[in-house]
Amino acid sequence: MDADLPIHSGLESRLVALIAPTLDDLGYEIVRVAVLGRESPTVQIMADRKDGTLINVDDCERISHAVGAVLDVEDPIPGVWTLEVSSAGIDRPLTRAKDWNRFAGHQAKAEVLVPIDGRRRFSGVVLGSDGETGRLRLDDGTEAVLPLVEIRRARLVLTDALIEASAQMARPADEGENEKSKVGEEKPTGRKLH
Repeated sequence: MDADLPIHSGLESRLVALIAPTLDDLGYEIVRVAVLGRESPTVQIMADRKDGTLINVDDCERISHAVGAVLDVEDPIPGVWTLEVSSAGIDRPLTRAKDWNRFAGHQAKAEVLVPIDGRRRFSGVVLGSDGETGRLRLDDGTEAVLPLVEIRRARLVLTDALIEASAQMARPADEGENEKSKVGEEKPTGRKLH
């Protein structure tokens, strides 16, 4: 399993394979790809800079143009659809093994597809990943080992410590930026492709 790519299946997996090389060339990484809706679906892309700093509105626009060009050529989605690009935000999803390692020590919630010891939902402190599993120290002191391929969703919990850590990550990216490039701001492209 590639620790740099999020775990997806179906159409979302195909989209990741199509756009990851382009984003890599531009200095970005995919955090998550989601296709929402059926009649005229929305393709949502969450991204980070490869250096670990947070992206801003200009980055979202740059990604949108590059990804739009790739998807125009490859045409993986029939009909009309919309592309939205955003940062992963502060209380970001944990979609890659490297996310579990990068955010070790922070609070997270996770839900698995198949129950583990009779439960599907877990909450605790992120302990990291070995590339195949994500580990949480639960409130009762026990450790939960969650297979990454079985995680339906996992997300950081907004805490003061996470806000401070995110502020430190954002500083190099925000030098010279104005107020409209705050973390987590979404920049829909309004693209409608056929």
